[in-house]
Amino acid sequence: MGMIFFCSPVVSMFTDHFGCRKTAVGGASVAFLGLLSSSFATTLGLRYFTYGILFGCGSSFAFQPSLVILGHYFRQRLGLANGVVTAASSIFSMGLPILLKKVVGPLGLCRTFQILSLFMLVQSVLALTFKPLLPSGTCPMPGMRPDGGPPGLPGASGSASGSRWRTNLLKMRKYFNVRVFSVVTYRVWAFGVATAVLGYFVPYIHLIKFVEEQFEETQREWVLLVCLGASSGVGRLLFGKVGDLIPGVGKIYMQVASFMVLGLMSMMIPLCRVFEGLVVVCVFMGLCDGCFITIMAPIAFELVGPMQASQAIGYLLGLMAVPMTAGPPIAGLLHDYFGNYHVAFYLAGVPPIVGGIVLFFVPLVYKRLQKRQADASDPSTDRMLKNCSNGDMLPGYTDMETHI
Repeated sequence: MGMIFFCSPVVSMFTDHFGCRKTAVGGASVAFLGLLSSSFATTLGLRYFTYGILFGCGSSFAFQPSLVILGHYFRQRLGLANGVVTAASSIFSMGLPILLKKVVGPLGLCRTFQILSLFMLVQSVLALTFKPLLPSGTCPMPGMRPDGGPPGLPGASGSASGSRWRTNLLKMRKYFNVRVFSVVTYRVWAFGVATAVLGYFVPYIHLIKFVEEQFEETQREWVLLVCLGASSGVGRLLFGKVGDLIPGVGKIYMQVASFMVLGLMSMMIPLCRVFEGLVVVCVFMGLCDGCFITIMAPIAFELVGPMQASQAIGYLLGLMAVPMTAGPPIAGLLHDYFGNYHVAFYLAGVPPIVGGIVLFFVPLVYKRLQKRQADASDPSTDRMLKNCSNGDMLPGYTDMETHI
């Protein structure tokens, strides 16, 4: 998972340059090769490369364009469309663990990898249906021509090496830019989400081990995974529809609520004395997960617009990579030190709550900036005179007189 998110900024550059279709097809093909080669890997180090790096990078290139392409087709119902698409992954989240448990034993790990690689091959074929309807999200940087070259006459050649170096530099800045970080509300939102996901994956990774230690007699750990997957799927459909009913950046309040409840549920896991209590906690966690996942892309489109959404989503996932990957190992270290998961789950609930508090201020900052821009606009006569020509506003005045 960490590799999928870590590669996202680079994926956004490829998506803007090559388009959603080519990026997704290429990524799914690389992921297919990664899974297939993992079935032939004979050492752990080689499998780290084939499965961890090759499959992880390929999955990243296949995943992000599937979020971006929805904004090309859906504007008024983007949340519901995103919920329907992402809800399909919840179905696999429920069924795949059970299927793998029954398949790995008789067939072995190598055959299982080969069967799973077929899913990525199918995905590469389905990605051919991605047909972008919006132009590229990149636009010329200040001082650049539309073709990405340096200013000047088309075809004019300056002094060779300096001009070529500047051309390459400006083209690199064109496709790998950080313009989205100039939007204050996006900066606050992105770093708030990155803070929240530090404890996001801890329950998902360590919950089964906690059940084995806390409820030694139970053999129903799979029920928790089914509850997480099912409630997450329902949440993605439900909150996707609700998100469409909330205009503008008000959707962020849904993420605020989801992170707050997610942090609280994580803290309640050690307090559950009966297995049924964990089932209830997992249902709420799945709903919060569905809300967070579904509403992420629509918020990005609201904050930076459709032309920069690919970059916005890419940088957000990139910022999430390190804390999301670091959370579960830290929880494992806390378990080894204290001998149980209580402290780990208590602390895992803190980052989502802190992130939710940060996100709470994003709509407030957005409204304040909008008000400041409205106050800065001056609809006075002097400003209107600057935009008129040949006495449009005051008949009989010449261009020179209007300017004066």
